[in-house]
Amino acid sequence: MTALRRTVLPFAGFAVVIAAWWLAATLITGKDVPTPGEVFATAWSGLREPEGLLVDIRLSVVRVLIGVVVGCALSLPVGFALAWFPTLRAMFDPIINFCRALPPIALTPLVIIYLGIGEEARLFVLVWAAFFASVVVLYEGIAAVEDIYVRAGRALGATDLELFRRVIVPATVPQMFVAVRVALGVSWATLVAAELIAAQRGLGAAIQRSASFFRTEEVYAGILLIGVCALLMDIAVRLVQARAVSWQERVVR
Repeated sequence: MTALRRTVLPFAGFAVVIAAWWLAATLITGKDVPTPGEVFATAWSGLREPEGLLVDIRLSVVRVLIGVVVGCALSLPVGFALAWFPTLRAMFDPIINFCRALPPIALTPLVIIYLGIGEEARLFVLVWAAFFASVVVLYEGIAAVEDIYVRAGRALGATDLELFRRVIVPATVPQMFVAVRVALGVSWATLVAAELIAAQRGLGAAIQRSASFFRTEEVYAGILLIGVCALLMDIAVRLVQARAVSWQERVVR
């Protein structure tokens, strides 16, 4: 029954949202609100074109993946350092929270000035978003490791390197996956801002191009595809997480 609920309920949730969307599009007059059927048909038509939305999806997925991989890789040593050394955390925690609060779209003019309008500029915006989203999750998760494990390891004669390798890292593996999931969500949310930097193709660029010509169905289709891509990537990370941390005890509710 539990497996059946986990399979059926997500589809039920989508059905409720689509029904509410259809009802709103039917009742609202004077506004260009397309129905779900119109948006799905537009998305399907764009996906079938040889140089259509599939190219945009591929480019956007690659950009997000690079941003998340680089951002999370950079956040790992920073997160461990901040969690392991309280002095460093006291010094740099305010700076990290300051930078984390900056909207990536506000950085676009400076990014263009210093990096130009090439692919490096777009990737920088995504790396920025992924790094500051994941580093906070990492160092908070590492700092939350129960002190009793560290004391037990030291009582058994473990060095700092052994403590780090055999206690801290295994205890924070779940937090690493959480950090990746958060970074993925933030990166997809930042994609449109990143592709504002003179991108010719990509889902964000397609949305901007369609909005310029008031093609509302195509704007909705682009937004829908961003959500679908983000959802599929999140599901993939969760499946890997379930396999990697199968040893972790979970409370079933």
